[in-house]
Amino acid sequence: MKLEIAVVSAQGAAIAAEEGADRIELCTSLELGGLTPSLGLLELSAECVADRLEIHPLVRCRPGDFVYSALELETMIRDAAELLKRGVRGVVFGALQPSGDIDYTASRRFVESALAINPEAQLTFHRAIDSSNNAELAIETLISLGFTRVLSSGGAPAAGDGLATLAAMNTLAAGQLEIMAGGGLLLPDIPSMDQTGLSAVHLSAKEVVNCGGDSYMITSRDTVRKAREAVNAHTPWAIAAG
Repeated sequence: MKLEIAVVSAQGAAIAAEEGADRIELCTSLELGGLTPSLGLLELSAECVADRLEIHPLVRCRPGDFVYSALELETMIRDAAELLKRGVRGVVFGALQPSGDIDYTASRRFVESALAINPEAQLTFHRAIDSSNNAELAIETLISLGFTRVLSSGGAPAAGDGLATLAAMNTLAAGQLEIMAGGGLLLPDIPSMDQTGLSAVHLSAKEVVNCGGDSYMITSRDTVRKAREAVNAHTPWAIAAG
């Protein structure tokens, strides 16, 4: 089972690499649900991880819902292009229609643009799926669009409570789309995710730093380390490796 950590800084990227994460979702503003990182943050993060893990930047131009205007979509398409040109392994995106269905047209444009730059890019549909009408029915759409994986809590406030839906999504995907559990995921939830057959988990592993009347988030080294240990304890190759 793969371990993905959401990070908002180059230091967070370095911590994730040092503690054995398989990939990071690079973003800013986790308190807003995550937004597109700057190119400077990407470049420095890439230097810090030194190819020890995959970098998958989030492409999200604003907080709020996932219904985007034509200009917002174009902004994200161009952001993704610049990120992919700098060698990231993949990008993370999601868009919905006002009805709550996946925005097929917008998603297709995004996918086609990304793959035109890097035909081997991995494409993750983010937790917009948890705001959709039916996460399970969305699986076929994502497969047809060419997404690599989807990040989901199973439609629940926390992934641990969405286990049954995640399992159903995984069955429907039938190996054609990776179902990655995330969103309020706790360390004790990791064993059940593995037992359900999911092949990846996603954590923010965040720690809040208070400074006067304000605060900001950093990556907790201890949480990443414990997450890696939990994943290893339930991964056959890790057990075999001792």
